[in-house]
Amino acid sequence: MAENLSNTPAAVSLYDARPFFEKALQYGLQHGLIDQAKLAAINESAPKGMVQIAGYFGSEYLRPELERARERMVNLVSLFLEDSCGGDLRAAAESLRDHSFLSRSKGGSDMLKRLIAMPKTSHFGMNEQHGFTDDHIPQLAKWTLRSLPEYRAELAQRRHAASLLAAATWFAETLEADAEDLEDAGAEAEAVVRSALLVRAAGRKALPDWPVFESVIQALRAKPALATPAGIVIPPKLPEALREVVEGVRQSLLADLPKLLDTSLPLRKRMAQPAFMGRYFWIEDALTELDHHERTASPEWTAATGGQTDEDALLTMFLHLAVGNKPKTSLTETAAATLVRKARKQGLQPALATQFIEAYAPGALREGLVAVWLDFVSEAQPLLRSDAITAQNDALALLRRECVVRQAKA
Repeated sequence: MAENLSNTPAAVSLYDARPFFEKALQYGLQHGLIDQAKLAAINESAPKGMVQIAGYFGSEYLRPELERARERMVNLVSLFLEDSCGGDLRAAAESLRDHSFLSRSKGGSDMLKRLIAMPKTSHFGMNEQHGFTDDHIPQLAKWTLRSLPEYRAELAQRRHAASLLAAATWFAETLEADAEDLEDAGAEAEAVVRSALLVRAAGRKALPDWPVFESVIQALRAKPALATPAGIVIPPKLPEALREVVEGVRQSLLADLPKLLDTSLPLRKRMAQPAFMGRYFWIEDALTELDHHERTASPEWTAATGGQTDEDALLTMFLHLAVGNKPKTSLTETAAATLVRKARKQGLQPALATQFIEAYAPGALREGLVAVWLDFVSEAQPLLRSDAITAQNDALALLRRECVVRQAKA
């Protein structure tokens, strides 16, 4: 049956691999839409177009370049006709009849130039803002030989990126920022939209820095009704053209909420997980974070940490407290060995460090620091209680990896 089908005219048309231009031209000739005068005009203008295209992409004096130019020109006309006429051969034949052949070629070229000038990614700062330039000619050369499905797939992708950028810019402008701020920050548009939706749900009025982002998550944890589909909504004033793309981002945010609201893992660690890295946006401002830390830190905390904020230094301090020592943020090799022996002999008292954190650490850091400390304790306790010959060395190796153990000077 398949063999019989392949011999029918219908089957031939199904597998017609000719360029769309050739099919439209043939259709026009067969149905009297294109006369001999028009065919002669196409035959006369085509060589001129080939020379122009060959010169634009390379040299009009080399035969291989002219052959490639012919292929480019036919493909450009085909792209324009099939796209603009929706694949309708009659409409395409009429377009060839009513317009010059070179104008159809230029139409295809203009389609591709507009495509190339569109943003390729939704990452601010990674897109050129100057339209099509001579620097894009190598890209255009590749696209002149691509098919319509490839063009349409790329167009859909770039339109999506452009919509995300526009949506992120719209949200930024409603939250005391603008596109230039996002470019300076190297922001990813989807991340901006996710954070903006969270900020608005928590009733905040500006794009967050890290302390504010933490406080937003805490506010949503304190009032779970805010962190629901009814609480995280698309703003009524969002332009209609951006609603679909923002709804897609909103759905991804709703899927993230169980993990964002989960207090078993500190927010910093959550955001450092591969699945969350770069997924949310906050303004990186070390001075603001330091100022926030200093304003919320108690005198006891400041004295104990000496201003240190690194996790390994803080773990060292907690470990000192847990064995009854004065708080210090570093250890020498000798002191580390002494501390391990003391902990193995009298046992570790994790509650001493936990109580200190809960009493004196900055409010925004307490939950995360307790979690970090208890994670360390769960790994350290088995080594400190072990009777194995290697237990002392294993415990020291843990301290060298997780705490600040300074090598003795030679």
